[in-house]
This record gives sequence, structure tokens and C-alpha cells, in this order.
Amino acid sequence: MFRLSNLISSVVENRPERTLNGSIAIWNFTNRCNLSCLHCYSKSTLDEVDTLTTEQIKKTILEMKENGVKFIIFSGGEPLTRKDLFEIADFCKDNGIVTYLSSNGLYFTSKNIQRIVDTFNYVGVSIDGDEPTHDHFRGLKGAFVETLKAVKLANATGAKVGIRYTITKETLGSLEYIFDLAERENIPKIYVSHLVYSGRGLDNLKMDLTKEQRRKSVEFILKKAFEYYETGRDIEIVTGNMEQDAILFLNEFASRYPDLKSKMRERLVKWGGNSAGRNLLNINSEGDVRPDPFFPLTVGNIIEEDFGSIWQNGKLLDELRVYPRKLSGVCENCEQIDICNGGSRARAYAITGDLWSEDPSCYLTKEERESK
Repeated sequence: MFRLSNLISSVVENRPERTLNGSIAIWNFTNRCNLSCLHCYSKSTLDEVDTLTTEQIKKTILEMKENGVKFIIFSGGEPLTRKDLFEIADFCKDNGIVTYLSSNGLYFTSKNIQRIVDTFNYVGVSIDGDEPTHDHFRGLKGAFVETLKAVKLANATGAKVGIRYTITKETLGSLEYIFDLAERENIPKIYVSHLVYSGRGLDNLKMDLTKEQRRKSVEFILKKAFEYYETGRDIEIVTGNMEQDAILFLNEFASRYPDLKSKMRERLVKWGGNSAGRNLLNINSEGDVRPDPFFPLTVGNIIEEDFGSIWQNGKLLDELRVYPRKLSGVCENCEQIDICNGGSRARAYAITGDLWSEDPSCYLTKEERESK
């Protein structure tokens, strides 16, 4: 994740950076879901049956803690379809692990909302555009109305709540709408996710943005991040799955704060770009461990072996942890690879069949790649 807003404020104000200080796991606790989203990487349906037991999950959480995992994002499917979800989240909390919830919001009610926000440190709810766009993208008429109710319900508690928005050709026309919505409803965070070619996202590859569309969209997002900071608007912006955004961000930052460019670049290098297999991992509903949720290969299964054995061993993880990564194509001689670390390996593999080729979605110009 690329935390634009935090980077701007911490560097300009000479404050300590917000550090991860541990690994983050995105855990798909279930593959059961009440929606059929076009971009879903897990191809969830309501007919799925949970594989992992509560006991297996708790055992793995303890093993993850021993191996430096400090954050778990509860995902799915729709995680709230699991009856033991709060029990699992409380177990994480008891063991010092920070929990985030990623939900479609359709199971939020006035009766359970306080329980939800008290349990999770952050609640992210997916909204992918205005009403017709969201309903089409999520595969259910009326979903937008109910999801917006959920966001308002959570936001009214004063808890940290955010909109999760995936940008594709299907949703691009609602990009400005999402920011307008956050401003109008005083929603404190917007997370913009770029499409990765996996699950239904791979089936619907044609809905990904062109490089020109992506660049224009990122420029708009950057503009809003600086606008919010410079006007004192308390809305945090984060982008995901496109680490190249950091180079465009650096150039925009340097145009506004030229004396701080080198400091910002140092901060971005320390951030380290794509972290799949380094301090990011995914566990799916079957117990498979992957370097990130979209990764085409697994590195083990928590039912078959303990998490520590999986996470501390293996040729693939060793190769992913080389920094910066040794990649081919435009990445091979790129002067910015120490910032983005080559971007998504899942996208590279989906298009070329080679994990170590360039990210095909990189929109940087030759001049931007060659100039620090």
C-alpha cells in the first residue's frame, strides 16, 4: 500500500514516518460471498463451505505472531459470513495483532455496528462508483444504497472508516464521484486499488485501464492528496497494487517542495515498493499461503505445515526478498526500481508467463525511468 497522505504530511512537517514494523497478512477467511463482483480474485459465491476451522486459524495466528506478522486484514469472500469472525478477531487482539476489516458492508446493521468498529482497528467498505456503476460492478441491484448506508452507519460511530474503490474501465467514470462522496460524507479515508489480473480480474482483463487512462487517473488522485493536505482536509488517500504511483508522486512532490525532494526519495526507498513475499502475504480460504492475494503460485498450506516453516523457507520467497528485484524488460535498467521494486509480479506472470518480467501496467515514461 502506498500511503500518499501520510508521506506528504510527515516529510513536510518533519515528523517520524509511519512504519509497518512487521509483516501484514491479507487473510481470506472464507470464500463465501453475497455478491458477484467483476474483479473478484477469489471468485466467491454464497455456495462455498468454509475449510479452515476456528482452532486451525488460532493455531496459525500464534505461529504468525512468532514470525513477525503484526497486522491481519480480514477479507474474503465476505468475512462477516463467518460466525466465528469476532472470536478470531478478539484472539488476534489478545495476541497483540492489529486487525482491519475489508467488507462490502451489506451485513452491517444498527445492532452489530458497534461490535464491528470496537473489534477492528479500521473498517474498509467497498464502493466502486455511483449507484448504477456500483450495482453493475458488484452484480446486485440495490447494493449501492445498502452499502452507502453501511458506510454512514460505521462513520457515525467516529471509528476509522474508509471507502475501498477499484479503478477499472467499468468504474473510471466514477473516480471523481468517489472523492466527492468522501468529501460530502466526511469519510476519513479513500483506498484506490488498481486492477491485478487474477480471479475474475483475469477473466475480465479487457476492463483494465490503458496506460494513458491510468496515468491521468493517478495524476487526479495525486492532485487530491496534495489539495487535502494543503487545505487541511482530513481525508487520507492510499493507493494499492501500483507501486509506480510513487515515482509520479515524487515528481509532483518535488515540484511543490523542491528542497525536500531528496528527503522524500529516501523515504520512498525505505518504503521499498512492492512487498509481496517480503512483509506481505496472503492466506486463502483453503489455507494456501501466497506472497500476495493475486500471486499465481503458492508457497505452502497451513493445514499441511506450520506457518513458520512456510514463511522462513523456500526458493521463491528468497528470490522475492532480493531488493531491489532483478527483473527484465524496462525494469532491468530502470533508475527507479529501488522505489517501486518492479511492481506486480502477478501482472507480469499473467501476461508473459514470467514472474521476473516487467510489470505490463507500468505507465512511466523513458525519461521518468532514467531520472532520479
